[in-house]
Amino acid sequence: MSKSKVYYTDLRANASLNLLQKLENLFKAAGFTDIDIEKQFVAIKIHFGERGNLSFLRPNYAARVAQIIRKMNGKPFLTDTNTLYSGSRANAVDHLECAMANGFNPISADCQVIIADGLRGTDYREIPVDGKYCKSPKIGSAIANADVIVSLTHFKGHEMTGIGGALKNLGMGGGSVAGKMEMHSASRPKIIIKNCRGCKICVNNCAHEAITLGSDRKAVIDYLKCVGCGQCVALCQFNAAVADNDEDLNVLNFKIADYAKAVLKNKLHFHVNFVVDVSPECDCWNHNDAPIVQNIGILASFDPVAIDKASADMVNAAPILAGCRLADDFHGDDKEHADKFDMLHPVTDWKSGLAYAAEIGLGNLEYEIIKI
Repeated sequence: MSKSKVYYTDLRANASLNLLQKLENLFKAAGFTDIDIEKQFVAIKIHFGERGNLSFLRPNYAARVAQIIRKMNGKPFLTDTNTLYSGSRANAVDHLECAMANGFNPISADCQVIIADGLRGTDYREIPVDGKYCKSPKIGSAIANADVIVSLTHFKGHEMTGIGGALKNLGMGGGSVAGKMEMHSASRPKIIIKNCRGCKICVNNCAHEAITLGSDRKAVIDYLKCVGCGQCVALCQFNAAVADNDEDLNVLNFKIADYAKAVLKNKLHFHVNFVVDVSPECDCWNHNDAPIVQNIGILASFDPVAIDKASADMVNAAPILAGCRLADDFHGDDKEHADKFDMLHPVTDWKSGLAYAAEIGLGNLEYEIIKI
């Protein structure tokens, strides 16, 4: 297999060439603007950032991508799915309020903002891919129904997957709440008794009649009936029904790849990684730690595996910044040459997910950098 092409631009700018223009030049150089997407719905998959987190991508980038797509007579919209955990993005109302608080709205982003899996995270389509770990991923309907997928990803470390790149943005980010349950755990949901209010919302909405209230008016799950769909987790307002994360983290990476394959199935897709503000952990947290390396640049490719591999390699080749977690918490003569993501999250193996994604045909681990 020939090497995949990954287009790259650094962050140097001047009065005649700013970063938004350089981003548009990446789209042109990679050949995206030569494609016919007239009247097609284009899902711009992005992470809107949790409240309190400041390392998410600026809305200006999303707006320029929407303008590029509109010039091509496509129909762009910004999108993400609701979260499995409790937070400011667990339902569409809170999620949209969070997105607007972080600067994403139809005016700033120059396109509509749609939460792909609906009000409570229950609007999804099952897309068969016959994956080794996930046979029919549950993908947010707006993403599943789009004609074209463009991922805009803030590349960073991640506490469960090692890295947070295009595959994570697509797979975990494209899955509905029930899909996130499937990815996060091999076991079924569990009830945190002290949090249960006995409101019966999980009882009334369980499609498999697997939940009842006990004599203490606390929810009880019948695991002979439970199929692990995650509906109760999506609906619970008190963080009583939760996912039980007890699975090998490599398997999580494999499941994410199966979900990414479902998101991209039979669709034109294009990916942009912003290797800037490379924080140690996910933008899902209500904070972000100091970047571990200097800002590196913006990468673009039609290959989500190659772009993630190239992004990780660039971070690993860069010197560690003073004052970050790697500089302060890790010591040793070989620190500068060690894998930064392995140091940050030693129980994860970011390379495993990319290897499996390549194995199932999502892309190529071998790449060629083309600087623009």
